[in-house]
Amino acid sequence: MKKPAWVIDKEKARRASAQETLWLFGLHAVEDALKNPARDKRRLILTRNAADKLAEAVAASGMDPEISDPRKFAAPLDSQAVHQGAALEVRPLAWGTVAEVCAPEGARGLVVLLDHVSDPHNVGAILRSAEVFGAKAVIATQRHAAPETGALAKTASGALERQPYLRVRNLAEEMEALKGLGYVLLGLDGTGEVTLAEGLARFPPGPIALVLGAEGPGLRDKTRATCDLILRVPSAGEFGSLNVSNAAAVALYAARMAQ
Repeated sequence: MKKPAWVIDKEKARRASAQETLWLFGLHAVEDALKNPARDKRRLILTRNAADKLAEAVAASGMDPEISDPRKFAAPLDSQAVHQGAALEVRPLAWGTVAEVCAPEGARGLVVLLDHVSDPHNVGAILRSAEVFGAKAVIATQRHAAPETGALAKTASGALERQPYLRVRNLAEEMEALKGLGYVLLGLDGTGEVTLAEGLARFPPGPIALVLGAEGPGLRDKTRATCDLILRVPSAGEFGSLNVSNAAAVALYAARMAQ
């Protein structure tokens, strides 16, 4: 029996996604990816100077780099990309499901959820903070969120290779799933009912999921309604606020200290 057109289209999309690649660039991002055995590596382009600096990582990876003239760097990167003479074509990492990655360990568990945060520099910085403070994952939506890109990887300074970055279809559904795993969901917003410290003190030690929205729009209505409590990071004066990556770092530190 002939397959329906929608089934054929879905299979084509799945195959295309499986072949999808991206270019990482910059010495730190490329070095960490070369050292990551879980990363599917396809093509490595280096200048002679970068090859000397990355010699150990290149040897460990078993890859044969293409040496490129720094004046005509061969990798298909944006002209504004600060590549430092190093670029690596890879496939996105497959971390697993939210339930698999975020299962708490007793009272300990820390997760960050991003609601339509699309700036790769903000997401990269959040991944770096999440790694520092021991978060199990950073979770974002498949649409309207920063994809895994070279710019994100460079800002994350290697954290992308070690910190799970999960892209999900429906954020609210995954939030409910985290509640089922025992997580308390705390939204961060300037209009929060209580301060970060006061909100954390309302709950006994246990798994915490921090939910942050994009700068400007903030948390969407459905996301906000799914949170257990909305908190704010207090400021010393009447004016002033943190960007989303700085707010995430502050909240991660406070949440980790509360566990």
